[in-house]
Amino acid sequence: MARKTEAYVDTAAFIAFLDRSDSHHPLFRRLFSDPPPLVTSALVVAEGHGWFLRRYDQRRALEFLNFVATLPVLAIEPVDADALSHAGTLLRKFNDQPLTLADAHGLAVMTSRRISVCWSTDRHMGLTGVRLVI
Repeated sequence: MARKTEAYVDTAAFIAFLDRSDSHHPLFRRLFSDPPPLVTSALVVAEGHGWFLRRYDQRRALEFLNFVATLPVLAIEPVDADALSHAGTLLRKFNDQPLTLADAHGLAVMTSRRISVCWSTDRHMGLTGVRLVI
């Protein structure tokens, strides 16, 4: 059997999967039921935690962190000074797009790992020509 291609997971995909009220929930429930190897950014984890904390409460934010920590197929790319610098370069390059620092770091991770699939509901994550799952 062929190995599944790695996919990058953006904050919006985690939210859609974990928030049953999200219109994309059925799609991401299906995708997460048999996922390929997944990669995300530490900034996505921080962004997701903050979203659940603001939208719901501390309990839901911690449930999000527990989900991410126990997802066996997920690798989390760390963020250091070099990664922030590279993300800043991408933010300046695509300054006509509403990219967050987490988005820019995600694009850098996708480029460095040669990931061509991005699980997101944010259309701007397709800047590098990746195939989006929306």
